[in-house]
Amino acid sequence: MSLPSPYRPLPFDGPQHPFIVLEGVSGTGKSTLARALAERLGGATSLHTLPTPHTGWSALINERLRALPQFAFYLSGLLHAADLIRLARAVRPVVADRYASSVVACHAAVHEVPVEEVAGLLEPFRPYLETPTRTYYLGCSEAALRGRLAIKPDAKQDDLDLLAVPGRLARLVTNFRSVRAADATAVPLDMDGKSPGHLADWIVADLEAQSA
Repeated sequence: MSLPSPYRPLPFDGPQHPFIVLEGVSGTGKSTLARALAERLGGATSLHTLPTPHTGWSALINERLRALPQFAFYLSGLLHAADLIRLARAVRPVVADRYASSVVACHAAVHEVPVEEVAGLLEPFRPYLETPTRTYYLGCSEAALRGRLAIKPDAKQDDLDLLAVPGRLARLVTNFRSVRAADATAVPLDMDGKSPGHLADWIVADLEAQSA
C-alpha cells in the first residue's frame, strides 16, 4: 500500500546504520540489554518506542480511553518513534526497546482480542514504519519472569497487572509467540542464565555475520 502525501515518511537516500529492536514481556531484561548493546555498538542511539511526549501520557490514556482510542494513541507513538529512528540511523545504529510487535501483542492481551485483529488495524500504517535489521525476542522461564516483575524497580501499572489480572501474563506470552512467528526479522533469544554483556556480544556477532 502506498501512503498519500503528506503522510509518507521523509525520503532518505544515504547509508543507514543497523536498527535493532528488543521485544518481549516486561521483566525479560530489555532495558538492561538495550543499554549494554548501545555501548557495544559504540554509542548507538537507544530509545523506547513510546517516546516523549507520549510516554508521559500513557497512564492516563490507559485509565480513561476505550480500546480503539487507546490503540490510536499507541499507534501515534509508534509512528512518531519511526520518524525518530529514521533520523537517528542516518548517523549511528539505533537500539529500540519495543516496537510494532509490542503494540500488537500488548493491546491484544489487555483487551482480550485476537492478535490478528490488532495486526489488521496496524497494517495500513506499516509503510510508514522503519523495518528493523533484526528483532530479538527475549524470553525466559515463567518463574524467572515472575521473580523479575516482583522486584522491578520502575514497575508501572501495566507491569503490576501482568501478575494481578488473571490470564494477562499467559495471553501476552502467547501473543508474543504469534507476532514473532509472523516477523521476518525475528530472532528468539533465551535470557535464562545469561548476562546482558554476554547477550550484547552475541547480538553484535550476529549482526556482523548478517552483514558479511
